[in-house]
Amino acid sequence: MEVRIGIKDSARDLSFDASLNASQITDLVKKAIEGGEKLITMTDAKGSSFLIPTASISFVEVGAEEARRVGFIA
Repeated sequence: MEVRIGIKDSARDLSFDASLNASQITDLVKKAIEGGEKLITMTDAKGSSFLIPTASISFVEVGAEEARRVGFIA
């Protein structure tokens, strides 16, 4: 699942492939922000961990869940 997180006061955003599905990512972010947590921890598909300060998040974009297509498209 491709995830893109915008960081306040930064020209670049954080983009990675997460091992969680869209609803799990959404729930994780919502609970952290509503619960007043200072950091969100996310892990990408390769096993790298990201610590993201909730106060610095400007947006979270979660890619659509779609199976990979195989073959040629005409």
